Amino acid sequence: MAFFVYILECLDGSYYTGYTDDVSKRILKHKSGKGSKYVRAKGFKELVYSEEFSSKELAMKREYFIKNSNRAYKEELVNYSSLSK
Repeated sequence: MAFFVYILECLDGSYYTGYTDDVSKRILKHKSGKGSKYVRAKGFKELVYSEEFSSKELAMKREYFIKNSNRAYKEELVNYSSLSK
């Protein structure tokens, strides 16, 4: 089973980072306002980054690292992601 770390861009330009085992299903939850309080408050714009992992533990560690990184680092991930092209 694969796990994913993803970054969403919100309507206010901020980023939300999360992890899941099903990106499509999770994005639908965010779009409907049931994915997280943060995205519900800021508004969903688009999925801008995702990364696949072989275990939940690795995905959770990566999510923690990204969440604690500065905006410049997150922008680098987004800018070099195949999703942004």
